[in-house]
Amino acid sequence: MKTPALFVSYLLTIPLANWFINNVGTVGFPGGPHTIPVGFGYQAPSGVLLIGFALFARDLLQERAGRRIVLVAILLGLPLSALVNPAVAVASTVAFAVSEFTDFAIYDRIRAYSKTLGMIVSGAVGSVVDSLLFLQLAFGSIMFWQGQVIGKIGMTLICVLTVKGIHVLSQRMSTV
Repeated sequence: MKTPALFVSYLLTIPLANWFINNVGTVGFPGGPHTIPVGFGYQAPSGVLLIGFALFARDLLQERAGRRIVLVAILLGLPLSALVNPAVAVASTVAFAVSEFTDFAIYDRIRAYSKTLGMIVSGAVGSVVDSLLFLQLAFGSIMFWQGQVIGKIGMTLICVLTVKGIHVLSQRMSTV
């Protein structure tokens, strides 16, 4: 994926995730988010898959464009998330900011040893931080935190494994 497309994709994941929360899935309790099953008998707000992708895309964007571009993308993503779903704007903005800066700091330290490990660890920590903050601030409950974490980590792993697989295939194809 080219850097401008990755930048735009990353930016759009947050408002799209906020749109999903009010439009995709089933409502678990009055005033609660729309949820989807994420495995192991857990439910999570439907934006979970997009947030899992966002955590991965942020790391990939850092590799392609550098830390400054990532910081610009994070700062642009904050108001975008508020525009799409005003009902959860504060919760989304706070959770997004804290989790993305946490993910950014962790990935930046681990990537020198292993980019793949950095993406997995930073994505996992970012997922937990985002889940707990968002659910508590938006709905006054952390009822779906396990599903949130499972969905985000699962999505991050899928993204990392997909990119690794594509990389391995392209290397094999270039030696043929």
